[in-house]
Amino acid sequence: MIWREMRGVRYLIRTSAAGAQRTVGVDSPEMQAIYSRFMVRKQAAEGRVKTLSARLVEQRKLNRVYRVGRTPNVVVRILQEFEKAGIADQFLTVGTHALYAYESACGLMVGTEALATRDIDLLFDTRKRVAFLSAMKQLDTSLMGVLRKADASFHVRRDQLQTAVNDEGFEVDLIRRDASYGDPHPLRMTEDESDLWAVQVSSGEKMLSAAKFEQMVVATSGDMAMMHTLHPLAFVSVKTSLANSANREPLKRGKDLLQAQIVQYLWDDYLRLRYPEQGGK
Repeated sequence: MIWREMRGVRYLIRTSAAGAQRTVGVDSPEMQAIYSRFMVRKQAAEGRVKTLSARLVEQRKLNRVYRVGRTPNVVVRILQEFEKAGIADQFLTVGTHALYAYESACGLMVGTEALATRDIDLLFDTRKRVAFLSAMKQLDTSLMGVLRKADASFHVRRDQLQTAVNDEGFEVDLIRRDASYGDPHPLRMTEDESDLWAVQVSSGEKMLSAAKFEQMVVATSGDMAMMHTLHPLAFVSVKTSLANSANREPLKRGKDLLQAQIVQYLWDDYLRLRYPEQGGK
């Protein structure tokens, strides 16, 4: 809240983090009381943020010292930027990188042969497109703009408009369910002509309808981010279907089956005991 004088009259103004302003009222004992209560809450919140920020710095250092982090730094930075932009719950991390969430929840390390990949698959929930566009409009940016905050070298591949790649060759693939229920098709994420397009995948609807799973993942740098992904049993189901698909590339089918077996093991021996209420989903 701020005070502002307009045409000789002093007003109490409420401001938002996005810069929007709304007049609360003309200066008066009541407005003074509102402002005083606000300042008390603000000072308490600032103190809390300062304490938590110090704890976060300490935790990053501990993560590095004990080598807790396994998730690629660029993946965690992307997830952090999605969180800051308010769009984290509109995307699911699916495919290989979901394994980092499952192993983190178990406190184990999955073999590197199952994790070998240079791209991350992000499934956009088209049912939340209005909320996504609202967030982009408020921030005056695009999905590529958000990705470039994580790594300024990201750019759209000319031959694959659903893929962003950085200078190190790491790719972000944007996927969606098959167009249905009035979904726009084709789908460019924003009106920005340089933005990503989401490509349809046949398993998109199945993944969006499945139970979800959230887990904090840690980068090799020690940074942390919340990953939104599929419930482990949903992951097993999707990967098993891919492994049994005659249209799937042979090399990918073998990796799909390996990942399905690993996550099933993690569920049976670790996660099922921690998340019993989700066992039947």
